[in-house]
Amino acid sequence: MYQYTEFDRAFLTERNAQFRAQVARRLDGSLTEDEFKPLRLMNGVYLQLHAYMLRVAIPYGTLSSDQMRTLALLAQKWDKGYGHFTTRQNIQYNWPKLVDIPDMLDALGQVGLHAIQTSGNTIRNVTADHFAGAAADEIEDPRPVAELLRQWSTDHPEFQFLPRKFKIAVTGSPNDRAVTRAHDIGLVTVERDGEIGYEVLIGGGLGRTPMIGKTVRDFLPKEDLLPYCEAIVSVYNRLGRRDNKYKARIKITVHENGLDEMKALIEARFAEVKPLFNGVDQEMLAAITAQFAPPDFVDNTPAPILDPVLQSFVDTNVTAHRRDDHAIVTISIKKHGATPGDATADQMRLMADLADAHAYGELRISHEQNVILPHVRRDRLPELFAALKAAGLGTANVGLASDIIACPGMDYCALATARSIPVAQQIATRIDALKIEHEVGHLKIKISGCINACGHHHVGHIGILGLDRAGVENYQITLGGDGTEDAIIGERTGPGFAYDAIVPAIERLILAYLDLRHGADETFLQTYRRLGMTPFKAALYEQEKQDAA
Repeated sequence: MYQYTEFDRAFLTERNAQFRAQVARRLDGSLTEDEFKPLRLMNGVYLQLHAYMLRVAIPYGTLSSDQMRTLALLAQKWDKGYGHFTTRQNIQYNWPKLVDIPDMLDALGQVGLHAIQTSGNTIRNVTADHFAGAAADEIEDPRPVAELLRQWSTDHPEFQFLPRKFKIAVTGSPNDRAVTRAHDIGLVTVERDGEIGYEVLIGGGLGRTPMIGKTVRDFLPKEDLLPYCEAIVSVYNRLGRRDNKYKARIKITVHENGLDEMKALIEARFAEVKPLFNGVDQEMLAAITAQFAPPDFVDNTPAPILDPVLQSFVDTNVTAHRRDDHAIVTISIKKHGATPGDATADQMRLMADLADAHAYGELRISHEQNVILPHVRRDRLPELFAALKAAGLGTANVGLASDIIACPGMDYCALATARSIPVAQQIATRIDALKIEHEVGHLKIKISGCINACGHHHVGHIGILGLDRAGVENYQITLGGDGTEDAIIGERTGPGFAYDAIVPAIERLILAYLDLRHGADETFLQTYRRLGMTPFKAALYEQEKQDAA
């Protein structure tokens, strides 16, 4: 894992001291809220519905056990005992007092964490595959490149006031677990003739106008990555619209100017900036890469799994590691009826302890709002599962219908137009009551409480968007979305559903799928792609008419 240098520590200390002074000026009235707003946003502080909120970056989703314990400390000492892991591999604290936030930032700095650029019209937290450095299908660990991008983008003098926020994701596997195609820049590691490079996509994004990213380079050599990214953002910074925030993202810039024109402008700018790097970026990358050496793995011989409950957990929550005697374990923090993404201070400390005991002290946070132990000895799986089960963290539902992505919605967010957390809780509870979750199998349900799509509903197999219709919550459903390497935007089914009707509607969809599928191996998404919208629409609306009659 990357360790802060003396420069990093000095930079963060000075930055936090500056913000502490700005907070003091806000508290004594020297700064108005309007004057304070751009300063707090540069340091990850929002003003939500009920209180300030602090968003902490977890770069490319990687945490050490000590960092996780510090996140627990913040939750317990300065918040209400929990934090909320987000779809950007960040963690949010929803109830801090403004006077305490500088102390929170100083505590984070002690373990190499910060909240810089988790807000504002700048390059946000660079995200990556949550199985990075461990997955059996990985071409190369994407985290060194993500760290290089983080260092390059932090306080970049040209890119602090972009037309709109800017998001980058990188995956080291052909199986896209980072939703790269829904980012402003998506980087997919590829190998050609023994050389590792990147497919570069631009213009992806969800929100008001969802679009899938378009390829501008099908193979970019690794040594060209940083100057090429600089060229992309530079062109966007010049062309991106500042007259309308709803048309300010790079996806609209690509749409309005055309992909060919954008390619030409990016290549021209790339030719200008590439000589300016002089190889220093590659020297930095080499130094960074050395810090991402794998752990000193312990050889082990796992015993056969005889416990059916443990086997169920392994079937859903355990993924193949690059070593046969190790495994990747996803800890679901979505026990049926729980708030997706929320973890208590006690749970965070336990997961840190389990990482030390069984996983070489490393953790990952997924954009799907779960926690991963990337390197677990297979002979330790029974002991690990027993500890998780005793703490209420042993739910075997990863990738299933109750493993729901949900934004904070109207319970917290000032932008939200509908509740999302209660809908997610009720769906998960209903699925559990029906006892059909494992029969249904792989199903991605994603919920957003407003058009900004922080819950990624556009790329859910079943997507739910909560809106305000004349003061009443109304929930639209989309079907067939996909956030993988085959990414596609879901199709809207038709009229929305009232708050008390959305859970029965989702139940009808799932039961219809069980009737329509060709065998237990055909997933919901495969069935939808085979049959299209018509039978699912009938299940949604014809049954609703009968129930109302």
